[in-house]
Order: sequence, then structure tokens, then C-alpha cells
Amino acid sequence: MNLQSRLEALKGRHASLESQITAEDRRPQPDMAALSRLKLEKLRLKEEMERIRTQ
Repeated sequence: MNLQSRLEALKGRHASLESQITAEDRRPQPDMAALSRLKLEKLRLKEEMERIRTQ
């Protein structure tokens, strides 16, 4: 997998996580542990995308 296709895959996963975070946050009683895990994963992906962009 080349860097551009890897970046596109990461962007898709990042967008999916954003949707999951929004859905969880809108629940009457959001699962804070799940929100935390999702946000950490989203941040990890963002950092990986940035590393790819700067290569």
C-alpha cells in the first residue's frame, strides 16, 4: 500500500470515528469510557496522518 492510499484509508477511518463520537455524545447518557477510547483512537489517526503528510 503506498502512502497516498494509506492516507486515504486513515481519513476514512477518522471520519467514521467522528460519526461514532457524535452518535455516542448525542445519547441521553453517553458512555464516557467509550467516548474516551474513540477520541484517543481519532487522535492517534490524526497524528499518523500528519506523519505521512510530512514525509
